[in-house]
Amino acid sequence: MSDQRSNHRVAYFNGRIVPEREVVLPFRDRGFKYGDAAFDMTRTFHGRPFKLKEHVARLYRSLRYLRIDPGLSEAEMVAASEAVLDRNRHFLTPDTDYWVGQRVSRGVDAVGDEGWDHTGANVIVECIPLPLKARARLFRDGIDIVVPPTRRVAPDMLSPRAKTHNYLNLIMADLEAKAQDKEAWSVLLDAGGHLAEGIGSNLFLVRDGEVLTPRERFVLPGVSRATVIELCGALSIPCHEADLDLYDAATADEAFMSSTSLCLCPVRSIGGRLVPGPVPGAITRQLSHAYAESVGCDFVAQYLKHLG
Repeated sequence: MSDQRSNHRVAYFNGRIVPEREVVLPFRDRGFKYGDAAFDMTRTFHGRPFKLKEHVARLYRSLRYLRIDPGLSEAEMVAASEAVLDRNRHFLTPDTDYWVGQRVSRGVDAVGDEGWDHTGANVIVECIPLPLKARARLFRDGIDIVVPPTRRVAPDMLSPRAKTHNYLNLIMADLEAKAQDKEAWSVLLDAGGHLAEGIGSNLFLVRDGEVLTPRERFVLPGVSRATVIELCGALSIPCHEADLDLYDAATADEAFMSSTSLCLCPVRSIGGRLVPGPVPGAITRQLSHAYAESVGCDFVAQYLKHLG
């Protein structure tokens, strides 16, 4: 494909940058058949990727855990991601940004007579516009969390620290939460009854000036989660991992979620119980300001600008 800027988004697919519509996987791809694939996603701020190397490093930890060889080094995956972003950046406006994602499946389960040209790992790098309008109200009102009955898969069954395509555990729990409140976000309990995580999101509670978050062993340790923990250290706000349950949620002074797209977003209620005080609370607000300064983008204002 030429370097001329396209009038539609492009993606990296097994060594080439092609129009998105040309990224087509065989129906026997194991990522489609079994969820036998790993992925990761960062976001841009004003078109610049955030901690891309850290996200790719986490992807490669997931791939090592799954024993999938992508056929690319981490540096080559970073370069492919930067190239795809560069080829799609002209679609951004001053008010929009992207997710930048990398997806790697184990490849095709070939019977042997289909004549597939490629049966190794399938590698895709993509850009997806962030859902800024759809999520804008969360920064105005706060997130309502529902804790569904489905528990998070235990780490001695399948480690939640690997970001895989097998999301059914999280999806089923999210469907249960949305059956109670279609606008709610789910946060699952782990097998021990402690608060764990939601789809692509980590939970933080604030109590008596201290920030608490579920233990890494039971959740996907988000890059945004790590950023919040780093900011707590820089601001001398006590922060540590803990086994947190619904009592801790009920007695918290503040709560917020972190995720790649949201960065840091206040929580209004957990399990139908309102979090006391203003939303966002003082520490949530302090951390949001520090996060925005560290990335050079007022992401709260960026979201609120899209309110209908």
